[in-house]
Amino acid sequence: MTDTQYVYSFGGGTAQGSAEQKQLLGGKGANLAEMSRLGIPVPPGFTLTTEACLYFQDHDGSYPAGLEAQVDDHLARLQELQGRRFGGDADPLLLSVRSGAPISMPGMMDTVLNLGLNRQVVAALEAAGSDPRFVRDAYRRLLTMYGDVVMGVPHREFESILGAARQREAVEDDSALSASALGEVIAAFEELIEGHAGRPFPQDPREQLWGGIRAVFESWDNQRARDYRRLNGIPSTMGTGVNVQAMVFGNRGDDCATGVAFTRNPASGEPGLYGEFLVNAQGEDVVAGIRTPRPIRPAEGDGMAALFGPATAQLEEVCGVLEEHYREMQDVEFTIEDGRLYMLQTRTGKRTGSAAVRIAVDMVREGRIDATTALERVEPDHLEQMLAPDFDPADKAAAVAAGRLLAKGLPAGPGAASGRIALNAERASEMAVAGPVLLVREETSPEDIVGMHASAGIVTSRGGMTSHAAVVARGMGKPCIVGAGDLHVDEASGEVRVAGQTWREGDALSIDGSTGEVLAGALAPQESEVLAALTGEGPPTAASHAFQQVLDWADGARRMRVRANADTPEDARRARSFGAQGIGLCRTEHMFFEEDRIPRVRRMILAATAAERQAPLAELLPVQQGDFEGIFEAMDGLPVTVRLLDPPLHEFLPHGDKALAELAAEMGISASEVAEKAESLRELNPMLGHRGCRLGVTAPEIYDMQAEAIVRAACARRRAGGDVRAEIMIPLAGTAEELQRLRQRIAATIERVQAEEGVSTEILIGTMIEVPRAALVAEEVAAHADFFSFGTNDLTQMTFGFSRDDVGSFLPEYIEQGVLPYDPFARIDEAGVGSLVRAACEGGRRAKEHLHLGVCGEHGGEPHSIAFFESVGLDYVSCSPYRVPIARLAAARAALRREA
Repeated sequence: MTDTQYVYSFGGGTAQGSAEQKQLLGGKGANLAEMSRLGIPVPPGFTLTTEACLYFQDHDGSYPAGLEAQVDDHLARLQELQGRRFGGDADPLLLSVRSGAPISMPGMMDTVLNLGLNRQVVAALEAAGSDPRFVRDAYRRLLTMYGDVVMGVPHREFESILGAARQREAVEDDSALSASALGEVIAAFEELIEGHAGRPFPQDPREQLWGGIRAVFESWDNQRARDYRRLNGIPSTMGTGVNVQAMVFGNRGDDCATGVAFTRNPASGEPGLYGEFLVNAQGEDVVAGIRTPRPIRPAEGDGMAALFGPATAQLEEVCGVLEEHYREMQDVEFTIEDGRLYMLQTRTGKRTGSAAVRIAVDMVREGRIDATTALERVEPDHLEQMLAPDFDPADKAAAVAAGRLLAKGLPAGPGAASGRIALNAERASEMAVAGPVLLVREETSPEDIVGMHASAGIVTSRGGMTSHAAVVARGMGKPCIVGAGDLHVDEASGEVRVAGQTWREGDALSIDGSTGEVLAGALAPQESEVLAALTGEGPPTAASHAFQQVLDWADGARRMRVRANADTPEDARRARSFGAQGIGLCRTEHMFFEEDRIPRVRRMILAATAAERQAPLAELLPVQQGDFEGIFEAMDGLPVTVRLLDPPLHEFLPHGDKALAELAAEMGISASEVAEKAESLRELNPMLGHRGCRLGVTAPEIYDMQAEAIVRAACARRRAGGDVRAEIMIPLAGTAEELQRLRQRIAATIERVQAEEGVSTEILIGTMIEVPRAALVAEEVAAHADFFSFGTNDLTQMTFGFSRDDVGSFLPEYIEQGVLPYDPFARIDEAGVGSLVRAACEGGRRAKEHLHLGVCGEHGGEPHSIAFFESVGLDYVSCSPYRVPIARLAAARAALRREA
């Protein structure tokens, strides 16, 4: 007998666990225990721990010693509490078996209800006077769920039999099937199970119970659960709890119901009870989207209160207790049996980004939480959702007036999206490679998770705001519409039919996840009202005020500064409107591609000697100076880091014989000369070739021109009364000697130009750490640098030996197979690339204690990477302008966690 406790009881006024034990009991088990402690009406039961699950996973499906004896003991307690016997014929105890991981994974793992029923029990209950329709409905549900989850019979096979029964009786819902029809369905289900599984449905209740427990443990490692964990960064080492609970029945008759509720609106964050219910149903009917539920509080009428007044009042009271206790918006499941309320679950409710921000701000104002807690609850992705696009009102109104409004459903996920119709998850994944798709289904299921992730938006013709599609889409931040009942989705024929029209897979639709409208054709999404308010292009709104409040709290909590990558004055102004505290990367080569500039750049590249190069460089100098003046003006008082020319020169030349001939004619030289020069610049691996500081060493006149343009622009702005804080960054240095030579030359240019202009202003000179060697000899390199800025895009490329342009051919498979845990170009590889960053920081600051350190690769806007940069002590991160708000929040959360 083991001393390890693998089973914990709850209900009956006591509980062995608590909310603090989520890692051991799973979220559902811990919260059932906590509700029991609070005196909330919870059907009693017991929880098998995540430790038992992990043992099961590690020992080829064997249970730990003592588990079965502990289950027997707790089952005996449960029978005593309920006054019923599991497996008894008269008034038996029936059980549910549900999963519950430490982190919510809605719909990803398995559930079995009504365990304990069999043919003998059904006959006994009917003989004792129980409603035959109710008893048979409960048994057919057990057959469906057990047959699917435990015995591997495809769920669609059961649905096909049910659909035929509905057609015979001319009814729309399963709840309207007669007792005799359900008897026929049961017989067909039992035959289906035995034919498919090769063995009959087990009539022994104990075998049913352990079959359900095994299925839940096994479901921790099913494909959809693995996909969900991979997409959401959930470790596979957590395991799931198994919750065995006395059944209560929302499908016993018209005085029974089941539902899901939120203590605040999960789409908007508005306070007050919000949710849906079904009369004469079980919980799976609501979340599976099989029937479209009714709102607890409809816009008109009394809703659930008119049918279940006392139970609705008690639900309101319980939800208030739970929100006050957890100090967080709750998502609850409930059942009403014979007018009596039972609570089946509470958990932190998933919500849209705008709802998350509003709820956090409101709860601080209400005194429930402090600003630090609010920052811990608002995820960077929530802000990103609030910046998500929507449709131009005029364009949408015109589309509606033109008769393009096809259907209206429930607005389950914010934002607007257009794309081609995909009718199943596999097709969505395939089609998304070529552009945005909309996944259009009757209802989604957990198996659709990868296709949902690949889609720009999701539409279902059935289901409610708490259906699988709605919950998962909200978590992903995807535009989503559910319950669009006018759409007839026929996957078999590849068609969507509505109002006499037919749309085929591949046709374009548009959806507004904020209003629930489905429109024919493609509408162009536009920036959100929050984005418009931030940039001054639209009026402030309640949402933008809440958004800004969270950012103000974040700015007060973070240590690292946040800059932006910006190459034009317009980019710089926009970045500043998002709260950027400077520019961490201004890529000068992006200024060269404009139509009036590229000919001069090409003449400079094709010049045979340095002397010939001077004329086009002289023409480019005032153009570059003008750009820098605009950027310095937009960023007045803030630092601007300008990177000197980085890419290889061949990138500026046209491709193809015709384009080269046109360039030759423009320059007045022969096409063969242009072709010969272009060929001489072609490299086998240009990203590792003649680029960056190597250009500066071999063609120093290019960097001379750029440095002069920067200094003259700074002087001009100083004379105009501006506060210029210019920094010149030398790219791709791998040796101290490269940096020393170029620094001396640039410093001489700064001194000369400032003397000519009669203006003196400090200009820092630093380098971009993007070559592994530079990170390894950072102490030597730092002797010639005022700052380091990590170019983690190239540093990742060179460290892994991956080409960013070609990695798509194998990297997705690497991640799918677990060779790599994630895309290292999207999230910094802490073990490898991160070690180089850490070594460079330590080496650089050994040479110069106050060396300024930043990052300007795309990792600078990714929350996990930002947490790493906080840990190594970078002074700032720099990212694209639109990610500045996300980086501000992520930097604050990283600082708070580092201090904790």
